[in-house]
Amino acid sequence: MVNWFASRRRKRVDAPRLRPRSTSTTNSTKVDLAELTPGLGDYLGKAAYLQLMIFENLGRAVATAPTMRAKTALSQAASLSLAKHQGLVREIERHGDHPSDVMEPAARAIDRFQSATQGSDWFEAVTTCYVTAGFLDDFFYRLAGGLPGGSAERVGHILGGPSGEKIIAEVLLAAIETNPRLSARLALWGRRLVGDTMLVARSALALSANHDSDEARIEPVFTELIAAHTRRMDALGLTA
Repeated sequence: MVNWFASRRRKRVDAPRLRPRSTSTTNSTKVDLAELTPGLGDYLGKAAYLQLMIFENLGRAVATAPTMRAKTALSQAASLSLAKHQGLVREIERHGDHPSDVMEPAARAIDRFQSATQGSDWFEAVTTCYVTAGFLDDFFYRLAGGLPGGSAERVGHILGGPSGEKIIAEVLLAAIETNPRLSARLALWGRRLVGDTMLVARSALALSANHDSDEARIEPVFTELIAAHTRRMDALGLTA
């Protein structure tokens, strides 16, 4: 595998500048999607298990990283995802439930998603972490607005907190700068990932019997999520 950290090119590529989720999400968006928020247990089970999946994916990327610098960077990103998982677990426990019982119903579908999006090598695996974590954090942050009582604020604080997105982006930028031929392949992989990730997000919605009304609420939210995904890919010089 190419030692891309050891042989950086002279041309500098600026790291992406990412805005906090809490400042990029409008109140109207949160209200619109809140009407489709599932019950508290369903929401917390899916959100907590997805954060665990992201942590596992990053952990595997750490284990197979080509350099110590990459290992160190990705381990920092993994710790941030683990912190989100642990925060959601505490919220489950706050309501008197056992985390494994609440996460279990979501496990099979999420495990299938994880298996289908592993990628063929380390570079695609890191891209998976970048795309899926960014998209799903954004989505579940918005969806948290419909949770009851103080859960909405607490969960929003957890998911809107520090993210490993910029760290992962810098790792990918370094790889692409060293080997520009990666660009086309990772752009193609990113396009495949976003479709699968959207399906996972949609499966978390509590849809009503009125398809047209549901779609009217969903469409603008997913338009924003796809726009945010496009900005992430643009930050890497990749076409979404």
